[in-house]
Amino acid sequence: MKITIVAVGKIKEKYLTAGIAEFTKRLTPFCRLNIIEIDEEKMPDNPSEAEKAKALAKEGERMLKQIPNDSYLIVLDVFGKAASSEELAAKMSTLALNGQSNLTFAIGGAFGLSPDIRSAAKERLSFSKMTFTHQMIRLLLVEQVYRAYKINRGEPYHW
Repeated sequence: MKITIVAVGKIKEKYLTAGIAEFTKRLTPFCRLNIIEIDEEKMPDNPSEAEKAKALAKEGERMLKQIPNDSYLIVLDVFGKAASSEELAAKMSTLALNGQSNLTFAIGGAFGLSPDIRSAAKERLSFSKMTFTHQMIRLLLVEQVYRAYKINRGEPYHW
């Protein structure tokens, strides 16, 4: 399976880049993982709602250009449906069994996702009702994708 993560912003914190690199390495036997970073729109310190909406629209346009046409798009969205690790593993397995070989996850920036990305998604997934930075979510996502592969293979990961 080919998994693409389209994310707004760059990871600057060394502990996050190290964690993402570790799980990316661990995923090598299971899938082809491609992480695409989209530049965040520059905004003033206290942006208006109109400025936020304009920035989200621009980020969304750039994100949509990076999503392969034949990909199953899941957006990480605070308003999405929560799923357990086992449910994510089952979803990935079902997609693969149904011939869906391209899976894309989209992670918005500091102000979330554009309505265009949300509407293009096949599913909206929430990791928690808590708020996490978009950089932290990228680490959590690659870890959960790795965990899903281990679950689907019946291999122990962490009990």
